[in-house]
Amino acid sequence: EVQLVESGGGLVQPGGSLRLSCAASGFTFSIYVMNWVRQAPGKGLEWVSSINTADESTTYANSVKGRFTISRDNAKNTLYLQMDSLKSEDTAVYYCVKGFWRSGSRGQGTQVTVSS
Repeated sequence: EVQLVESGGGLVQPGGSLRLSCAASGFTFSIYVMNWVRQAPGKGLEWVSSINTADESTTYANSVKGRFTISRDNAKNTLYLQMDSLKSEDTAVYYCVKGFWRSGSRGQGTQVTVSS
């Protein structure tokens, strides 16, 4: 059974930082593209970032480029998202997603709130 457990969310002031983690189990983590997506209140699912497998190349939404960094540790079956220079518009529930970001398995999410 695929399990994805996100953690690391919380309340942070604008300009602050958070590091999200996603612990994966039930599948061969190292061979899957992994993604972070988010959903703000009253809005649809938004793709944030993806990381490939062999070369660990990364892509980012324009809204987070230069501020967020995705990474993975295949030995620990864990996906990360380092979020710096946070803005109020980053407030959302963040999910990690296995495979295709629109339809892949995802966890329960972790809430990130950026507010003064």
